[in-house]
Amino acid sequence: MKIGDACDGHAALRKIRVVTQTAPVGALRGAVALPARPAPPAQSQSGHYRAYKPRPFPREERDSVTLLFGGLHWRAEHLMQAAMENLGYRVQVLPTATRADLLTGREVADIGQCCPTSFTTGNLANFLREQTARIGAQRVAQEYVYVTAGACGACRFGQYHQSYELALRNVGLDSLRMFLLAQNELDQGAAQGGGLELNLPFTLGAVWAVLLADVIQDLEYQSRPYEKIPGQTELVTQEAVAYLCEVLRARPGRGARWGAQWGAAAWHLSTGYFVRALREVRRRYDTIELDRLRVKPVVKLTGEFYLQTVEGDPNYNIHRWLEAEGAEVYPAAVAVWLDYLLRFAGQEFEERIGIERGARLKYAGIRAGQGLLRWTYGRMRRALADVPRELPEQAELSRLAAPYFNARMSGGEGDMLIGKALWAHLGKKAHMTCELSPYACMPNTMSIGAMAAVLGKHPDLLYAPIEIKGDAEVHALSRCQMILTEAKKRAQHEYASVLERIGMTHDEVAAAVAARPELSRATYRVPHHGVVGTAANLALHVAKERQ
Repeated sequence: MKIGDACDGHAALRKIRVVTQTAPVGALRGAVALPARPAPPAQSQSGHYRAYKPRPFPREERDSVTLLFGGLHWRAEHLMQAAMENLGYRVQVLPTATRADLLTGREVADIGQCCPTSFTTGNLANFLREQTARIGAQRVAQEYVYVTAGACGACRFGQYHQSYELALRNVGLDSLRMFLLAQNELDQGAAQGGGLELNLPFTLGAVWAVLLADVIQDLEYQSRPYEKIPGQTELVTQEAVAYLCEVLRARPGRGARWGAQWGAAAWHLSTGYFVRALREVRRRYDTIELDRLRVKPVVKLTGEFYLQTVEGDPNYNIHRWLEAEGAEVYPAAVAVWLDYLLRFAGQEFEERIGIERGARLKYAGIRAGQGLLRWTYGRMRRALADVPRELPEQAELSRLAAPYFNARMSGGEGDMLIGKALWAHLGKKAHMTCELSPYACMPNTMSIGAMAAVLGKHPDLLYAPIEIKGDAEVHALSRCQMILTEAKKRAQHEYASVLERIGMTHDEVAAAVAARPELSRATYRVPHHGVVGTAANLALHVAKERQ
């Protein structure tokens, strides 16, 4: 097109007359009528946008109002529910999101959202629709309150609550109350009205529930692929989670006995209450007998927080699919994310030391909190015979990722995705890494792009980036399956090399394991001997014990 043609085009466009919908239809021939757009409730009479502000949740309504939440795997959700019930709240976990929720989320919320937003928004909307059909919209708005996490940064996660607000308006429940739990504040005080107190007892209960869920999940995933009695691990895990729920509901120190807010923190850090409970859980897992000489590749799951954590349709049931394909899954611990949040917050104050008053003290406080989190997680691991895997060091993850990704870049999991992939590969923690990323997720798009440079330097790193759209399962899983095939070959080759190194056959190793029944217990810790696979490490362990 020539410049003159473009000018003529612009001139032609200027001849089109535009009128508003208020003008009489057909009053001006050739005019284009703009569609009517009613102002949403979030706008004031002057047209200015007003951020969502829930109506008050009075303290006297706490006994009649149910808190709704969800978005994690079932172990963490049930344990968090128990921790909140301990404080006197009525709590209900939303059902696991399904494909139908994805479609509803696309229907009632903005179309530019990523699939985790669609799943969680649609999940909430469908639940509320069902309750509306049962008891009516007015009672639903009065009897339920939605509690969800909030964040900021270069990610749609910072706007999740706006998607929820839009969805609530579109399903006729814009009066339903919704409160945000900030990820970076231990004590947010009481929400408007005082019915929901986001204080230290509330936050610490949620964090301890997450840590308990993490160690149980890791023990479960290390046991199920090798169980001799199919289904036994699932049954024991359900019993263990139910038992820990009762432990959390019966947390001592409730009510006035808590004393000051920081007294709650001191109690959680000093008590042996949870350690004793986990020792009981260990006795239950002692009954599970494993055959760890089944050669399986270890697959480390990373990616966007929701997709790597949830179990179900939102991530194509990737955990169970990998197990069905013959892999041992290395699940993503939520504690790693909490550790990262503390590390990221500490970085900001570290840079201001010598410039901003109090920066050194704040940095030291955050590092202390980080150390206490890791120490608490370590106590829980030791109560389960150190079988659950230890947390990676954040400094090590940052160091590994530094040549490829700036540690100061926020959004998503930042440099952790690069760091975890290299940590798992170089440290012989997994045969392959599967990164789960939402369609068009900006933070994960950056990490996947950076991984191109990582793979150029480490071409032997098996990396399967899976883009989750919610409705493209065959394409995503077939991509993962190609990488998994190579991981299986590596696991078999690794085991064969170990047998050759120790001068034993598979049958000889199996006989040595059978002679020591404790080696088959789910709670027996097989030391890491510089190889990845469970079978290979067990063979090296048996050979070393024979020397």
